[in-house]
Amino acid sequence: MRRKVYTKDQILKAAYEVVAKEGFKGFTARNIAKKMGISTQPIYLEFKNMEDLKNTLLDSIFEQLKEEVFPIEHTGDKIIDLGLNYINFAKKHHSLYMALYIDEHGDGKKMHDFSYNYFYEAAKKDEKYSHLSDEYIDALHTGTWVVVTGLASLMSSNIMQPTEEQIISLISRTIDSVLSIDNPEVIR
Repeated sequence: MRRKVYTKDQILKAAYEVVAKEGFKGFTARNIAKKMGISTQPIYLEFKNMEDLKNTLLDSIFEQLKEEVFPIEHTGDKIIDLGLNYINFAKKHHSLYMALYIDEHGDGKKMHDFSYNYFYEAAKKDEKYSHLSDEYIDALHTGTWVVVTGLASLMSSNIMQPTEEQIISLISRTIDSVLSIDNPEVIR
């Protein structure tokens, strides 16, 4: 009798589904194995430990965000578009958003670093921002991060529902405010 082989991709898919539904508090070998209808053994045959699985899962999610979610164009302004895409992701995938960006069991530092690096690259590729110093990009990131994270949290929890035009206006005013200050260190 042949044993069924479970691939890394199948395990990652199940881990993604667990996190998307339960957050990282449900991210256990037992829960992932239960989702697949298997024992935990195949998980540990494919991954060194749960931290390895978590890091591989996060890298997979980063790739998905980078390729499919964040680059969607709405206005032609890469920073405004990134903010809109972040908010839309939070609304559409509330549980996964909470797990990735809010959940204390997640890896907030890794998510922040990924998001910052994506933001920095987007700013450097946009004609409107490419000339900015690193200090201004850092300040721009901080200012827009606060606004879009607040909007994403409030909207994904159905506390408020501004229109896309209102969101664009808020992000745009934040950008204008940051770019008009003399010392960007003030808001970092």
